[in-house]
Amino acid sequence: MQHYKIVLGSQSPRRKELLAGLGYTFTCRTTDAEEIFPDSLSAEEIPIFLSRLKAEDLMPTLQADELLITADTIVWHNQRVLGKPHDEAEAKEMLRSLSAATHEVITGVTLTTLQRQHSFAVNTKVRFASLTEEEITHYIQQFKPMDKAGAYGIQEWIGYIGVERIEGSYFNVMGLPVQRLYKELKQWELER
Repeated sequence: MQHYKIVLGSQSPRRKELLAGLGYTFTCRTTDAEEIFPDSLSAEEIPIFLSRLKAEDLMPTLQADELLITADTIVWHNQRVLGKPHDEAEAKEMLRSLSAATHEVITGVTLTTLQRQHSFAVNTKVRFASLTEEEITHYIQQFKPMDKAGAYGIQEWIGYIGVERIEGSYFNVMGLPVQRLYKELKQWELER
């Protein structure tokens, strides 16, 4: 991105690590946008809506030479969103529901400059093996996944022992679909 300074609208250590892995230099800004969305949205529309909400919140801080990247990741299972658990009991309930089942992880990404905005979503299917109560309890107590949609991080112990297969981008499940993001940023630069 020769023409823009990149701003990541997130403090997520995973998103920072993934964006840095693409070789980009960037700064971070945080948003306190409340992650509430209309019930009428489809699964793919929800994270796009939320990534745009974060972008809108940060727009007043944007300079003419900056490109803002905001993202939101949801876990979609049994026709509903599994957000970040409020407590250990809810985290256990979420992991029990994901056990021996396939769910979708969808990340919405929004690219914003003062001149334009573009959003896209990436969907990954994740199949979990059957998890025992002991495994679920161990994971929650050791890794405290309260800051993660669906109460798990694929890059942590639960991903090692629980994920049987994935269809799509592994990095999307971590929170940023870097292959698609790289492609979209190259296209953005071409269309300048």
